[in-house]
Amino acid sequence: MIRLHHVPQSRSFRILWLLEELGLSYEVVEHSFFDKSLRGADYLALSPAGRVPALEIDGRALFESGAITQYLCETRGALQGAPAERPDWLEWLHFAETIAVHVANLTQQHVVLREDWMRSPTVMRLEAARLLKTLEVVERGLSAEYILPSGFSAVDISVSYGALIGARFVQLDSLPQLRSWLARLAARPAFGRALARDGVSQIYTRDFYPAPEPKNG
Repeated sequence: MIRLHHVPQSRSFRILWLLEELGLSYEVVEHSFFDKSLRGADYLALSPAGRVPALEIDGRALFESGAITQYLCETRGALQGAPAERPDWLEWLHFAETIAVHVANLTQQHVVLREDWMRSPTVMRLEAARLLKTLEVVERGLSAEYILPSGFSAVDISVSYGALIGARFVQLDSLPQLRSWLARLAARPAFGRALARDGVSQIYTRDFYPAPEPKNG
């Protein structure tokens, strides 16, 4: 049995979605950032930093999103792109964490730090600008419907999560290719199933991230 340790509306959503895309049977163990379950000895034995995701699979536990993604795709033989795309697949897989760092910093400033006096307007401006720069890289890299020319792969999941959450903090109006790509991803049946397992109806939906309207003329 594959067991995913997951907090709703967190980065572990990427693994939840990937499991759905792979069509694997799995169990979800839901945790919260607001109780002590992630700091308990049993959970720290699975994820030493007390973070999600953690994935119990094949007799061991993995606790890093990129490693989990790579392991699932390699051992289950899917969503890795064409053989010639392997360097690009790996680069985009790890670039997803570059995006995620800025999203995490903005989430900390806007959401976790509840009082205005705790927040730094300077940090918020800098991180928003840095996030937008990373999303511009994705915009330039989208030469086809998905990140890799061969079609949908796991890196679309990894990279898009940062863009989906990042849209809370930066405007995507200048990124039409990225917006269309997000709309395509939101239309995937596995994405919808993952949303249902996550218990979210609004945050990542296709209607929330509509593709730009085509311009006349």
